[in-house]
Amino acid sequence: MDHKSSIRERVWADLRKVARADSRFHYDFGEFIADFEGGDAACARLTNHDYYRNSKLIFIAPDNCVERLRLQSLRDGKKVLMTTYSIKRGFWLLDPEVISSDDFVYASTLDGMERVGRPVSLADIATMQPVDYMVTGTGAINHEGVRFGKGHGFFDAEWGMLFKLGRINVNTPAAAVIHDCQLLTEKLHPEIFDTVADVIFTPTQTIHVQNPQKPTCGIIWDVLDPHMFETIPPLQELKAMGL
Repeated sequence: MDHKSSIRERVWADLRKVARADSRFHYDFGEFIADFEGGDAACARLTNHDYYRNSKLIFIAPDNCVERLRLQSLRDGKKVLMTTYSIKRGFWLLDPEVISSDDFVYASTLDGMERVGRPVSLADIATMQPVDYMVTGTGAINHEGVRFGKGHGFFDAEWGMLFKLGRINVNTPAAAVIHDCQLLTEKLHPEIFDTVADVIFTPTQTIHVQNPQKPTCGIIWDVLDPHMFETIPPLQELKAMGL
């Protein structure tokens, strides 16, 4: 067993004790980012932080552990940019000014957001206000903010696309929401395209990272998984835009 596989097995064994099953994927942590016991407390830490308070438009990943954050953001009058699962149907905008408050709970779910939200192309996003904050769940992360996930690289692709569109920059903060058991002591070395978190929120801790790496390379087409390109329309649009 290689080093990464052994880390995953250890973390996933601990996570299984506190995770909430997914309606589709049960406890297959290779397929989704789980919600967990204490998730409300982790989210409360995030919403009490200045990065959140100072944000008007937040990108929130389609992860189970940040569904409640999407809801809270709408209730707080913030716009939410997100993607569908695996980015296969692109980006969607949840705007509390046009969504009825009665629909906020539904809009915050993966099933509901496509019924209530608005699909936005990269061309649409390029004309929008800047994204103030990037928030994701992850499989695991170390104290230096280096994420260790399922290995698909969706959040890094989302960062790369928004960076090339000029909607985020190296000063845009990124946050990870995790359970304490997902916090690693291992030293991990990020790739050039890996987005390192500025801050980590767990049910019991807020961890600030010093000088996190923020990629400026956009999408490195030569190393992009061909399957990702074939199944993610925004990547195809970005390439067609010459970016």
